[in-house]
Order: sequence, then structure tokens, then C-alpha cells
Amino acid sequence: MSLAQHSLALDRIFSEQRLLPVLSLRRLEQVLPLADALLAGGIHTLEITLRTDCALTAIRLLRSERPQLCVGAGTVLDGRQFQSVLDAGAAFVVTPGSTEELLTLGLDSPVPLLPGVATASEILMGYRFGYRRFKFYPAEISGGAAALRAFSGPFHGIRFCPTGGIGLARLGEYLALDNLLAIGGTWMAPQALIEAQDWQGITRLCQQSLALQAGRAAD
Repeated sequence: MSLAQHSLALDRIFSEQRLLPVLSLRRLEQVLPLADALLAGGIHTLEITLRTDCALTAIRLLRSERPQLCVGAGTVLDGRQFQSVLDAGAAFVVTPGSTEELLTLGLDSPVPLLPGVATASEILMGYRFGYRRFKFYPAEISGGAAALRAFSGPFHGIRFCPTGGIGLARLGEYLALDNLLAIGGTWMAPQALIEAQDWQGITRLCQQSLALQAGRAAD
């Protein structure tokens, strides 16, 4: 699959749901109830980060038990982790930054890579490889929606998934961007609600977020 095909695949993944829950799961018994809470809230695409010991097992479990979900893997730092998430069945790969190793691996990956960038120079490095879809991280402290709006001038045709410090209060300004791919974050499934097993609370947050997306699309 070429990088152009990868871009199209990412566009398809986020064509309807432009909100990406980013999950750090600490216990396997949380996985399926959380997945069901997200599904009840209208969420069908999510990212599981490799920040916990059970992350790879969680990806495998969801691929097996909740095949209707599109499950990506995030916080992938090197080639070993890249291969491990492919083996686990991740539908896409997300990295917090860009290295030559990761960008090279993404060229021949069977699933799309969304490499992380925070500066124009990092975008140019990925652009040289052929990438046109990026994660913008950490979004809020790297200039937020204003930075992405500025990037739209010199980087025509590139779309971003901002992640980092974004919550319900900021969704509107990001959803208004022409160069937005999706918005990632933890606000739809905050760790406190996961630990409290407040699955209904998570469902409500997902519904509220998707309602904001729908409202913006109708404007």
C-alpha cells in the first residue's frame, strides 16, 4: 500500500467520526466494558497507547471480541514496537514524534502510519518521505488551532490530527479548521471515569462530543 493509499485510508477511517479517543488501559478487565461504553456513545474508532503493560493484549482482545471497532495503536516509539502493534492487529499506527526509522517503516507498512509532528521542520521531514497526514502533538502547547491554521498556507493538502490538552471546550475551534483530519484526546474516556467504572459517564461524554461535531458540520 502506497503512502497515497495510506492517506486515503486515514481519510476513510475519520470521514464520519472525526473524534479519536486516546486510551491508556491499566487492567484488562476494563477493556470490553469501556469498548461497549464507547460504542453506546457512537464511537467506532479509538487509539490504545503503548503506555501500559496490557496495551498489546487489549488490542488483540478488541480485534477478536469487538470487530466492529477500528482500533489503532499509539505512543509507538521504535521499530520493535511498530512490529508488535502490527502483529497485534492494529488498524493504524500513531507516533508522538518522527524519526527516520519510523518514517521508513511506515513506507512499507500494511496499515497507515500517522507520524507525530510539532514544527514546520518536522512536517517537512515527513513530507520528503511522502507523508501528507500527521499527528500534531502536543497540540495545545504547540500553538493549538492557531498553529494549524497557519500551517494551512505553506502546507496545502496536508491534514492533521491534533492531540494533547484538548477537551470539550476547545473542540469547536479545531473542528472549524479546513486542514483537520481528526481530533485525538482523553476527554471522552478520562482515566478517573475508567477507574471508577463509570461507563455511563463515558457514554455521555462521547455523545456530547459527537453532538458538537454534528453541530459544527451543520454550520
